[in-house]
Amino acid sequence: MLVPISWLKEYVDINLPIDALAERITLAGLEVAAVKRVGDWWDADTLVVGQVIAVKDHPEADRLVLVDVEHGEAEPQQVVTGAPNLFQYKGQSVAAGTLPVLKVAFARQGAVLVDAYSDERPRPFKKLKPAKIRGIRSSGMVCSELELGLSEEHEGILLLPLDAPPGLPLRDYLGDDVVEIELTPDMARCLSMSGVAREVHALTGAALHLPADDCQPRGDDSAADYVAVEIADPSLCNRYTATLIRDVTVGPSPLWMQERLRKAGMRPISNIVDITNYVMLETGQPLHAFDYDLLAARAQASGAAKPRVIVRSAHPGEKMTTLDGQARQLDGSMLLITDTAGPLAIAGVMGGAETEVHDGTRHILLEAATFEGINNRRTSQKLKLHSEASHRFTRGVPATLNDVAARRAAELMRLYAGGRIVPGIVDAYPAPQAETTVYTSAGDVRRLLGMDLTRGQIASALEKLDFRVKEVPMPPTDAPTNAVLGLYRADDEPVLAATVPWHRLDIAMPADLTEEVARIVGYDKVGVTLLDTALPPQRRNEVLEAEEKLRDILIACGLQDTIGYALTTPENHRKLLATNGSTPDPKFIELANPLSMDRRVMRRDLMVSALENLAYNSRYTDRQALFEIGRVYRPENGDGTLPQEDRRVCIALTGSRQPVNYHSSDSDKDSFDFFDLKGVVETLVSRMGIEAGALRFAAHPDSASFGPRCALVSIGERSLGILGELHPKVRTAFGLGDERVCVAELHIGPLVRPSWQLSNMPAISVYQPVREDLAFAVDEEVTVRRVRDAIVAGGGDLLVDVELFDIYRGAPLPVGQKSLAWRVAYQSAERNLAEKEVNNLRVKIVKAVEEATGGVLRG
Repeated sequence: MLVPISWLKEYVDINLPIDALAERITLAGLEVAAVKRVGDWWDADTLVVGQVIAVKDHPEADRLVLVDVEHGEAEPQQVVTGAPNLFQYKGQSVAAGTLPVLKVAFARQGAVLVDAYSDERPRPFKKLKPAKIRGIRSSGMVCSELELGLSEEHEGILLLPLDAPPGLPLRDYLGDDVVEIELTPDMARCLSMSGVAREVHALTGAALHLPADDCQPRGDDSAADYVAVEIADPSLCNRYTATLIRDVTVGPSPLWMQERLRKAGMRPISNIVDITNYVMLETGQPLHAFDYDLLAARAQASGAAKPRVIVRSAHPGEKMTTLDGQARQLDGSMLLITDTAGPLAIAGVMGGAETEVHDGTRHILLEAATFEGINNRRTSQKLKLHSEASHRFTRGVPATLNDVAARRAAELMRLYAGGRIVPGIVDAYPAPQAETTVYTSAGDVRRLLGMDLTRGQIASALEKLDFRVKEVPMPPTDAPTNAVLGLYRADDEPVLAATVPWHRLDIAMPADLTEEVARIVGYDKVGVTLLDTALPPQRRNEVLEAEEKLRDILIACGLQDTIGYALTTPENHRKLLATNGSTPDPKFIELANPLSMDRRVMRRDLMVSALENLAYNSRYTDRQALFEIGRVYRPENGDGTLPQEDRRVCIALTGSRQPVNYHSSDSDKDSFDFFDLKGVVETLVSRMGIEAGALRFAAHPDSASFGPRCALVSIGERSLGILGELHPKVRTAFGLGDERVCVAELHIGPLVRPSWQLSNMPAISVYQPVREDLAFAVDEEVTVRRVRDAIVAGGGDLLVDVELFDIYRGAPLPVGQKSLAWRVAYQSAERNLAEKEVNNLRVKIVKAVEEATGGVLRG
């Protein structure tokens, strides 16, 4: 919000220096981002107000004129210009009584101006020097807005208001301070000069004088004779007013109004449009002006006696062209302003081109309404159409303001467009704005702020903000829940009942009142206090510690930590089931008000986020080794009110096993596979302090998301998760191409080990181990895990290492059998093992394998 101080002073007497004012309102929640000083670089001696006293023909050029300018010195100065807004007065002069009063920004010789003809950005400055233009000497210049650094406008010269005194330094007349305020959504009341003025009044005690709420209608007719209004859905539009102004003349708005609009960041267009924008910036109420004759013609064509404005939702497939010339496709969720012939405007967003005000417009229908904020924001987002009006409606516009702003705009159109205000306002108001009362107490303020304020001080602070405050023994029993939500009363103390002013839509509960008190007293006055109770005992967060350790381990494995969106779509979850189209859709936690249709449900699987990240990043890199630690949300496993939020870790690998560079060999370019992922999982489990023997993998070839290389992983009897190579159909569904993708999704719960449970370090033996190789012939369906478990069981405590180093199929083994070759090591911490002991261990191992798997030791 840009706030020109000269404009703000019209509504409140500012009694502080600008820097002090900026600090005060910043400490009250209106953050001042910058203070722009308009004209601070203008030289007082060379840039002054001038008055054109004659416009004469240039003897050598048809498109140039000679302009005599009076600028506070003894003699006027002649300059050459081709400005079209002066060229039209060629041959006229003040002396002859034919030239109207024209005040301009005049640059004397030596003035420093913005170079309007430079291609550099930002534009450089230049010093004005005398020059001959088509044979005529010109030592000064009448300036455009661009040359003064006010805007990019360079078509004509800047014309000043009639009260500008010739010779006055331009910076004394036109210079200004413009404060840029960054507002949070709850400060929407300050999206207007009046709102900022109320804040300055409350914070500084300066006198407030807002524009009077009056206008001067004339005539025996009534607005209801010309138009009717109907609201189809009061929940989306609780008030719509229509005001009629007849016999206007469309033309330029007053120069002072144009200047204020420019400083506030808006481009002047015409008196009618400028007045609607001016009143919006003044009051905070967006307005829209329709050409009434065009509305009447549409009504006549549809057989109606007069226009009927209907506020309704769009029909499916309905279209309209907005003021920016764009054809808009509408849907049933969008609120429209229509008549019996069709759409006129997108409610609270932008008007339609068919009823736009133009130079020939004679009669105006002025709209002032209040539209529901959430629906307005969704419409604006769907159409990718943001406007000053939608910016305000999405944050809330009080319905009480509608007719106030309409009367103000109508009066300005009477004054500056020559219009006649038709008596009365057509006012459809099916859901009047309710008056709200909220309760607070000195104890509640003390609890939240740590400040000892009396009820009188609290009431005084609130009254500065237009609250009506009275003391009552206690809140009434029928008070709305929000009005007393969280209210604390010490020893049945009296409470303050604060009636909220109509322009404050952000006050609903006691904490809101406490915030207002803090703003008025000053956040800088809130002192530092200590807790008045003992600190709770510090307990370790074992899950958090485990997650941090997981993160460190995976990063050490060469993986990159990622943070994915917890919001996704049901469609992306269905992609995980690409190999099983008959699976019913799972349940989701759906957002009631999603910002995007791509982020409308909570994820059920971390794998979805990982594959979304892989697909997005595949545009930039071929190799990805990522992991994410986060929550998944499953409603069917919750307590009926809240979903189960399971903490998980997901690992995803794709691309070459090693980062490729010019030193890389062909083997380095091999892609990640199932065993790389399995190795990462084994390392992770081992580094978490869990015994390797507890980790188990079981083939799971029937997964809907993975190919045949897939395994369920567990720790003892507890399920840990799943890992495998993604099925090609799932890869294709996510747009991941032909490159192999390996994914694991693991529960964090089984990996959590309290850090105080230290593991005993096994003794380091000083005796040499005995190593030997054992090869067992087993049936094809026997897994490696079964054989290894049998070897470990048979070897007992003296078996210290087991490693599979070969799998063989072929002669002399019969079809249906394979050979698994193991390297085993025996070792004692107390002695060297004798040959007899080793032989006994081997016999036990062979017997255990034979009993468990039917395997036979190969000789």
